[in-house]
Amino acid sequence: MKPALIALLPALWAAPALAQHAHHAPAEEASAQDPHAGHDMGATADQPSMEPPPLPDRETAAPPAPTDHLADRIFDPAAMERARAVLRQEHGGAQVSQVMLSLFERQVRSGGDGYHWAGEAWFGGDIDRLVIKSEGEGDRHGVERAEVQALYSRATGLYTDLQIGVRQDLEPGSCTYATVGFETLLPYWVEAEGAVFVSSKGDVLARAEGAIDWRLTQRLILQPRAELNFAAQDVRETGTGSGLSDAELGLRLRYEVRREFAPYVGVTWGRRFGRTADYARADGQGASDTSLVLGLRAWF
Repeated sequence: MKPALIALLPALWAAPALAQHAHHAPAEEASAQDPHAGHDMGATADQPSMEPPPLPDRETAAPPAPTDHLADRIFDPAAMERARAVLRQEHGGAQVSQVMLSLFERQVRSGGDGYHWAGEAWFGGDIDRLVIKSEGEGDRHGVERAEVQALYSRATGLYTDLQIGVRQDLEPGSCTYATVGFETLLPYWVEAEGAVFVSSKGDVLARAEGAIDWRLTQRLILQPRAELNFAAQDVRETGTGSGLSDAELGLRLRYEVRREFAPYVGVTWGRRFGRTADYARADGQGASDTSLVLGLRAWF
């Protein structure tokens, strides 16, 4: 073997060891510079995880209220209890009220103009309320349909109220109904409500309503609205047929001069179905109509 090749043998023998040392050198140097290198910093015994805590489950019962108040050791316990009662009243236990006039409009249509109103007033707290509703319509000859409801409303969920009470029809003809219904907020901010009515004569009616506000600007709001009415039987006195008796679809554009005062314009389309349409034709009315509406939405 040549002398030059013999001289290279030690270098070739040491090359794999040098390569392995070079591969681990950066990690060892980084470990020397950063004592936490290679450690999981998500959660340690001394440093809690940075993940947000889970939201409370509304099905889980609230913890019991504390009974050992430190202030009672310094001040009169009776006076402190009165102060805590005022605090509870002001933070969730207050009684408030509102009057909402959802629809108050003039309907311009062929065959004679008319008017329509719908609104409610309530008094109570976040859980229990007394609710008064009213809805009706008419024309130049007078009120064609009018009703008033008195309801007890109970919050049964985060966005749902269950309502029970009575409904009194004033026109056309007087009739009293037992009422069971609900109001709720569906996904995408759809406000929905429904009710079943059972009259003192055994007639069964039902109603479903829904509306959504599409805010075009801070003051300009477009509101699609729908109402469906059902009956379990024919009621000739009120011109109501069984099944889906009538439906109304509306599209209203309102301008909020103030949040609680908003005039609007829009268009509505109404249609009677089945025997209800037959009753309307027999009385000289059409099965459907389209109206231009001008109205006011207000609350206080």
